[in-house]
Amino acid sequence: MELQRLFNLCFFVSFFLMTTAFEGVRGSSHHRHHHRHHPEEHDDDHQLYGIPPRKLFVFGDSYSDTGNNRKSQAYSWRFPYGITFPGKPAGRFSDGRVLTDYLAKFWGVKSPIPYKWRKYGGKKLENGMNFAHGGTGVFNTLVMDPNMTTQIDLFQNLVNDAVFTGMDLKSSLALVTLAGNDYTSYYVRGGTLEGSQAFIGLVISQLASNLKRIHEMGVKKVVVTALEPVGCLPRSTSRSSFQQCNVTQNNAVNFHNLLLQRAVEKLNNESKDFQFHILDLYSSFTNVLKNKGDYLGNLKFDTPLKPCCIGIKAGYSCGDIDEKGVKMYSICDKPESSFFWDEVHPTQAGWHAVYLALQASLEQI
Repeated sequence: MELQRLFNLCFFVSFFLMTTAFEGVRGSSHHRHHHRHHPEEHDDDHQLYGIPPRKLFVFGDSYSDTGNNRKSQAYSWRFPYGITFPGKPAGRFSDGRVLTDYLAKFWGVKSPIPYKWRKYGGKKLENGMNFAHGGTGVFNTLVMDPNMTTQIDLFQNLVNDAVFTGMDLKSSLALVTLAGNDYTSYYVRGGTLEGSQAFIGLVISQLASNLKRIHEMGVKKVVVTALEPVGCLPRSTSRSSFQQCNVTQNNAVNFHNLLLQRAVEKLNNESKDFQFHILDLYSSFTNVLKNKGDYLGNLKFDTPLKPCCIGIKAGYSCGDIDEKGVKMYSICDKPESSFFWDEVHPTQAGWHAVYLALQASLEQI
């Protein structure tokens, strides 16, 4: 059986998931960059259905979260996060802009307001809403924040209350990110290697159900990210002094992405309108890292696997301080020359390079 053979190549999946996935989208309580091309500089607003999309609705984890995590818990609200944009910690897991910001501009809308700040949104609600929470997954994970199903429930409540109308949804887009927190939770809670293949299937099945539900609510186009090459995240590459990716871990990612591809193909066949799309973060990350920058040559990353912000001792990460209030991390001189910001999240420059690598496929959505 094809899937079984692929999974057998990924027997190491438990190691990969336990050591990298949750760090990639965490929202736990412990533990400068300026480039020439910002989202504002992209003038060609992408249009859907012959008109600009009215709103963007976002669901997922820290790769798309722009401020929903609790200030008392998340690294995204600690210095030095946000030092590039907006100049202080603002809830993004980066030094500046993240994937959501770049895709919103591409699709012709402003980055939508986080659900957390909805009561203060006013006219900002015209751009849609971001329900993503760092550290979450399709199931309950290791953080006390809403999983994807609950995020969609929050969305449904707003639709029921007529905050967003059917016409709003009809010409809107949904962005869904999933970067691996479910898998870490599975192993921390006693999951076994023998059961991991079935669990990956459950994750993809639940993800597909979520995508279908968003579409059936009236959002015509639903875009979901493939899993990034976690073997290239600094948390993994630190074992080689940030010199090479972990090939076995990246092979494991391929199993998840294969199932996701098949699930999306099935959704498109069932819906008859082919409105489900995958954003290939695996290929875009890999291409940027291989080329040490974007394909235009405007962004250069001399040591792409090494993070800009890193703990100075074992057990410490970017943003950590000790019991005396002394910072236990260091920051590189030029964040714009680093692809990764911390152990798992790209810098603003990194996300910009990924965005540029995705542009050709974005044009097809």
